[in-house]
Amino acid sequence: MAEKFSLKDHLFNVDTVTLLGGHFEDAGVFDGAPFVSAVMAEMPPLELKARINLIADVLRHHLPGDFPAAADAILAALPPPLDPTLKDDDFGHFIYAPLGVYVERHGMEDHRDRGLDVLEAVTQRFSMEFSIRAFLNRWESKTLERMQDWVVHDHYHVRRLVSEGTRPKLPWGQSVGVTPEQTLPLLDKLHGDPTRFVTRSVANHLNDLTKKDPGLVIGRLEAWQASDVQNDVELTWMRKHALRGLIKAGNPAAMTHLGYRPDVSLTVDGWAITPDALARGAAAEVRLGLTAQEDAPLIIDYVVDFVKANGTTAPKVFKFKVLDAKAGKPMTLKKKHVFKDNATTFTLYPGPHRIHAQINGRIVASSSFTLT
Repeated sequence: MAEKFSLKDHLFNVDTVTLLGGHFEDAGVFDGAPFVSAVMAEMPPLELKARINLIADVLRHHLPGDFPAAADAILAALPPPLDPTLKDDDFGHFIYAPLGVYVERHGMEDHRDRGLDVLEAVTQRFSMEFSIRAFLNRWESKTLERMQDWVVHDHYHVRRLVSEGTRPKLPWGQSVGVTPEQTLPLLDKLHGDPTRFVTRSVANHLNDLTKKDPGLVIGRLEAWQASDVQNDVELTWMRKHALRGLIKAGNPAAMTHLGYRPDVSLTVDGWAITPDALARGAAAEVRLGLTAQEDAPLIIDYVVDFVKANGTTAPKVFKFKVLDAKAGKPMTLKKKHVFKDNATTFTLYPGPHRIHAQINGRIVASSSFTLT
């Protein structure tokens, strides 16, 4: 049997720790071998975040005790920046994440500006989106002031740090107290960025904001359309990506913004799930027949009202098809759906369920089925 993939071992192992130690040895800061030995003596049983913290702890014993001197040593040891001519998917290497933790712990309180200098440099090798949030919580106004410079930085990883580091719901990141009123002016400057790595972050930031204020996000996207700063193709992609959560939820305002009218005229000719009684773990066919009375773009989803442990139900949306309907032309859509049992993030419970066809956010047909 193949060995199960381990992300922590892939990112933090003797080779990657040796790489980091080698940077400092090449810069004449400290010998790499004792550093690697100290890390590897404790690292194997630790989880990913604990490994980052351990490496930061070991660095403290090898770098100068004076933070300005330690900052100089880190900057001297950094490898060349990630290629600034690329557009996307150049994330760098996690082995540089401990440098951000070190800066948080030893530079943030008494050497704020120098600490921000180091994060600006390190993020060009691996994103400092987690560490910058600690600075936002400790030095909010000064960090936002620095970000005003970063939005026009030559390196796109620094520009992305502004958007990603201030996201309201950054995965695995600590919460920050900055408000949309503080961050949207920064996004106004970033939304026209020529780099997809940045514009994806901007769209993800907006998607986070839709959880609390959909109207604010839609209004901002309309303003960006009017400003004509970003090219149409990229801005259209950003709008769809930013509103994906609202689209999945069938939000009428988001649908309308993207040109998908909830009141589009159509006839459902057939809606069924086959079989209508099946065991957990089995597959069913979902079938929809429809005819639009007008030419119109359609987002077609299906929604399953899953039974919960307490007997109530909760809806879950699944993608069916995005298409341009032609007036009077019948269509039949089919999709296989596997009701996976014992998933790590979702538990199926037996009982009667409902499944709905949703077109441009509007429920147009419903059926019943039973899971056993």
